[in-house]
Amino acid sequence: MATVAVIGETVRVVGYRLAGAVVLPADTSDAARAAWARLGDDVAVVILTPQAAEALSEKAGERLTVVMTP
Repeated sequence: MATVAVIGETVRVVGYRLAGAVVLPADTSDAARAAWARLGDDVAVVILTPQAAEALSEKAGERLTVVMTP
């Protein structure tokens, strides 16, 4: 079954766990890149905070991504 993952600043992403998403807190650009590298093959959609999206701009085309509003 496909899953949804959320990457970004802790305060903005923790609530998504209540909806069943895989939450990967990343408070720095390096942490966002490390979280991206840990995504499983079952992840179909990745929700990114604007800060995480900026850090992952070169990788975002590899998967279906959605960027939160600021």
